[in-house]
Amino acid sequence: MCDDKQDVTENISRQTASAAAIDEIHDDAEYMQHFWHTTSHILAQAVKRLYPETKLAIGPSIKNGFYYDMEREPKFTEEDLRAIEKEMKKIVKENYRLERFELPRAEAIKYWEDRNEPYKVELIHDMPEDTTISFYKQGEFVDLCRGGHLDCTGRIKAFKLTSIAGAYWRGNEKNKMLTRIYGISFPQKAKLQEYLEQLEQAKLRDHRKIGKEMNIFMMSEMGPGFPFWLPNGVKIKETLKQLLIDNQKRLGYQQIETPMILSRQLWETSGHWAHYQDKMYTTVIDDETFAVKPMNCPGGVLVYRSQPRSYRDLPLRLSEFGHCHRHEKSGELHGLMRVRSFTQDDAHIFMTADQIENELEQVISLIDKIYSRFGFEYHVELSTRPEDSMGSDEDWNLATAALESALKKRQMKYIVNPGDGAFYGPKIDFHIQDALGREWQCGTAQVDFQLPERFALEYIGSDNEKHRPIMLHRAIYGSMERFISVLIEHYAGKFPYWLAPEQVRILPISDKVAEYAAKLQDQLFDANVRVTTDGRNEKIGYKIRQAQVEHVPYMLVVGEKEAQSGQVAVRSRDEGDLGVMDLASFLQHAQK
Repeated sequence: MCDDKQDVTENISRQTASAAAIDEIHDDAEYMQHFWHTTSHILAQAVKRLYPETKLAIGPSIKNGFYYDMEREPKFTEEDLRAIEKEMKKIVKENYRLERFELPRAEAIKYWEDRNEPYKVELIHDMPEDTTISFYKQGEFVDLCRGGHLDCTGRIKAFKLTSIAGAYWRGNEKNKMLTRIYGISFPQKAKLQEYLEQLEQAKLRDHRKIGKEMNIFMMSEMGPGFPFWLPNGVKIKETLKQLLIDNQKRLGYQQIETPMILSRQLWETSGHWAHYQDKMYTTVIDDETFAVKPMNCPGGVLVYRSQPRSYRDLPLRLSEFGHCHRHEKSGELHGLMRVRSFTQDDAHIFMTADQIENELEQVISLIDKIYSRFGFEYHVELSTRPEDSMGSDEDWNLATAALESALKKRQMKYIVNPGDGAFYGPKIDFHIQDALGREWQCGTAQVDFQLPERFALEYIGSDNEKHRPIMLHRAIYGSMERFISVLIEHYAGKFPYWLAPEQVRILPISDKVAEYAAKLQDQLFDANVRVTTDGRNEKIGYKIRQAQVEHVPYMLVVGEKEAQSGQVAVRSRDEGDLGVMDLASFLQHAQK
């Protein structure tokens, strides 16, 4: 058993664990990872008590909560979750201390073999020979684990098992499909309640549900992970695309388009074949292997290399809304959030070394301007060199320093994310925050010395000598599919007027005003308004409710009185009845 005077975590430097001190660390990210990891052990202990035939795999903490992968037949049900939660409450009340112990490799393997836990045995076999094999015990339950945890089960005051999903063992589709139980826990019941309410809000805002209701996109079993854009989705996509093009024109960007399928030789030169092949779709054309592009950059490189370049041409800013394909595992697919086919709003900027910081500052300014249009707050992460990377230490240090300098010049706070850079260079990622406080990584800027070197790119400098340009990869939306899914959930389908796929719906009260409604529609078309007319023989109340459900920003109700006066009765999705006004006054109001 344990009490408040014991250490509350492992591997967290805390000198005291009084009740007051514990309250202070509940918001500590590292503490919460230990908190959630401990809860995953409680989950596993409860499962083994209720269903002892279950075989345990792994149970880590994740960004928000925890999960545990298990093998059991029959599969777990929602009713099982309620029974497991009830048993977990008993374990919390029993307040077991978590005790660490170690075993030699051979004894550790035998320990799990004797208990018929094949996944634990496999994990140990795959560990390096010099790995310390550590275990954690709480009451009668023991798990293979390296830590860390809280000191006892009694600290888990509030928890909820949130969902069940399938998960291939070790993420490999060739392995057995296990059951993954997700959960969340908090030190206080109030925080759990707040989180669960947020989950309910997220369900209501689910972009898959709203996307179907609003005719934005669809999925088909004929193409898993390959979205179909429906009429309203195309309107949103084109509006976003035009917003970016208009802002890029002022900055000297030039639009290009590159082929979707290119030779294996190109991908070998770029390094993608060695580092990214498992994500690429391939085909054979004229006995030669080709790959469907997973990203746009090598195509942009070929455009740069297509003609001689001078220092006077730099910086050269090439923008492409390129259609890319990546082989994502079926279990990872999720609406528009994770797809196999997507459009990337890429730009590739070719520049000299002394232009890096200015270009980075300009990119950051553009990202800030675009995100501000949506009202997004965001934070920045700087990702440094990963283990699997190309290039010299000198190039990586120079590129990383340039990114840091650009952020500091704009006085932007940022988090360093060690080892999470691209294989060809460091990067800064922009994480936007939606209306529910959730974070999504969208924009990115990556400095690249490697592709120019691998493709032997050159420009003639002012000294009349050949030099190697530096390449800056940049995306603002990232994947347009993912960005639109975030927008759908951020706005709950209630897009602002300028972005709404249908901005105005004309609602005639009867057929007697059909001609006037048609005239209004033509005038709105001429004003570049996305407008439709609901001419169905339905009651006006029904038409208004339908338009509200479909989140149309403005409804123009027209009857004989409005037709005679040349006016419209305006109803706002967000503000309700705005009264009668002429069309010019309405347009002025809407565009504000």
